[in-house]
Amino acid sequence: MRLTALSALVVALAFPSLATAQEGGDTEIMKNALAAGYKALFTCSATFTADQSKSEIDYNELDGIYTDYRDPMREVSEARISDRQRTVAVRYAPGEPPRIAAWRSGFGCSLLPIGADPSAADWLPRFAGEVQRQARDVSTAIGSDVQLIDSSFYQMRLEPAVNFAFDGQTYGRGTRTSAVVIVKDGQLMTERYARGIDATTPQRTWSVAKSLTATIIGAALENGIMDLDYPALVKNWTAGGDPRREITLRNVLQMASGLDSGVTGSRTDRTYFGGARVTDTALVNPLEVTPGERFKYANYDTLSAMRGLREALDDDQRYWRFPYEEVLWKIGALNTTLETDWGGDFVSSSQVWMTARDMARLGQLYIQDGEWAGERILKEGWADFVSTPGPAQPDRSDPNSLGYGASFWLLDSFDGIPSDTFAGIGNRGQYMVIIPSRNLVIVRRGFDTAEGERFDIVSFTRDVISAVNLGDTDRIEARMQASEAEAEYND
Repeated sequence: MRLTALSALVVALAFPSLATAQEGGDTEIMKNALAAGYKALFTCSATFTADQSKSEIDYNELDGIYTDYRDPMREVSEARISDRQRTVAVRYAPGEPPRIAAWRSGFGCSLLPIGADPSAADWLPRFAGEVQRQARDVSTAIGSDVQLIDSSFYQMRLEPAVNFAFDGQTYGRGTRTSAVVIVKDGQLMTERYARGIDATTPQRTWSVAKSLTATIIGAALENGIMDLDYPALVKNWTAGGDPRREITLRNVLQMASGLDSGVTGSRTDRTYFGGARVTDTALVNPLEVTPGERFKYANYDTLSAMRGLREALDDDQRYWRFPYEEVLWKIGALNTTLETDWGGDFVSSSQVWMTARDMARLGQLYIQDGEWAGERILKEGWADFVSTPGPAQPDRSDPNSLGYGASFWLLDSFDGIPSDTFAGIGNRGQYMVIIPSRNLVIVRRGFDTAEGERFDIVSFTRDVISAVNLGDTDRIEARMQASEAEAEYND
């Protein structure tokens, strides 16, 4: 699985420019168009990237979604899947072209803009061949240079917490856990999957993708491609007198760009489901406050960081290869796909499909301080940077609230959890918890419903730590007993 062997075929995109307005617009037909885009995109990715059946897609991907999408989703047509063309079409209004999502090897699925003819899929960027996924993923060495041990001490102690994670009650009523992977000292200690999911089944990461984006940026800094504090991150903000030119890479990674991103910066539906390009939405809004002074969780900040990488590289082929060749493949994460908009920008604030094991490998890279197999992948000190509170923080008036570093959440104020704990967290129950002081990575994946309780990752993390502590004790006692028995034998 190497893109260098594929020689990317890049063609000029010929779609007309979309409107550059804020997310706005709330007409009935637009609601249906967005719902149709949601159904087309998720059906496409789950079919061609995750190899899920229709019944699995209906239950996992299209049930339990945002409540405001429930009624419009019933108004649109069933998804029409073309295995030959690897496209999915969903109709939303008489006389209008269907919403189209198209899959390409190495790119996953992209939504065409509203109103685009299905033939427009021919203009999407693509590689000149198939990018093969890893068919089997069975090694228990998730990190590099791992000294494998007998993991049975930990498996036994972890079993109750893992079982409870799947019962839909203990850590949140109605939660739907799809995968749990626990790694200690770079070794897989235990894993479990729901029906229809296995070690090679990718799921959408949702906002854990933001943590992957920060990791890719860390690799770009190690390669001397970008600078953390150089202003004028993207060309859109460089006009004379534009105050947005002061926004830095540091600002956007810390969710402190100061840009207007609507009331809820995490709902960028026109980009995710409307087929708008990143350049049509993420880069066009004005400042609300001075960069660096306010924390506001915003998808556009992450998308601006990745757009900055594309412009810094100034080479689309290298941009599309970079996440794979400089990060993912180096750590053995071979079943991860970053999806793009139809203009070729990675929608890496959410639109990444990754297995639970690959997510554990991403976490393990931070346990290893950005090094892998003797090679430095991330800029030195990057793990400390992303896990240190930024100057602008979310409301932390509650002593048990989460802090924020640089595209990672901080679990630094909870009893029973080490203060160096940080995490990638995404919609519908995606969690990648990293505890450097314990050499521990905890991954929980899910299909939790929008109206249901959230999975209690704090309690689960605490229980996993307690179980690992008991496993440590069991292992030490077994080693002592073995030493005593050997001494008696030698006597």
